[in-house]
Amino acid sequence: MPQPAQTYKSHRRFYPIFHFFVLPVLTINVVNTIRHVWYRPMRDTWFELLMAITLLTLALTARAMAIAVQDRVIRLEMQLKLRALLPADLQGRIGELTRRQLVALRFASDDELPSLVGEVLAGKLADSRAIKQRIKDWQADHLRA
Repeated sequence: MPQPAQTYKSHRRFYPIFHFFVLPVLTINVVNTIRHVWYRPMRDTWFELLMAITLLTLALTARAMAIAVQDRVIRLEMQLKLRALLPADLQGRIGELTRRQLVALRFASDDELPSLVGEVLAGKLADSRAIKQRIKDWQADHLRA
């Protein structure tokens, strides 16, 4: 089944089970447990609050770890891609690109990547939002965690 077209406005990834079920349920659990502590401040309700906060923190931490690993893979992929596509004078400067810049550049086509990297290294495109907005031929990433 073909994936829907992706653009700057639609590239953010929501994982429905996580964003629309797990996070809301765990957040409601924390709020409800705070209510229990407020009305019945006993040792067991405080422990329940600690566990509710721990579960919410676990979910958020697991998500952050998955994104961090994916960003590392993207960084490696982009470094290899840039070594193949950039002119010799820019290849030696690949290490100057930040992780966030490399992650943003992954959406650019092979044809426009060298000019975008040149602009980034020249300081014309400072943040990932500016890089993404400058991309003309958007290459979708449907595998983002």
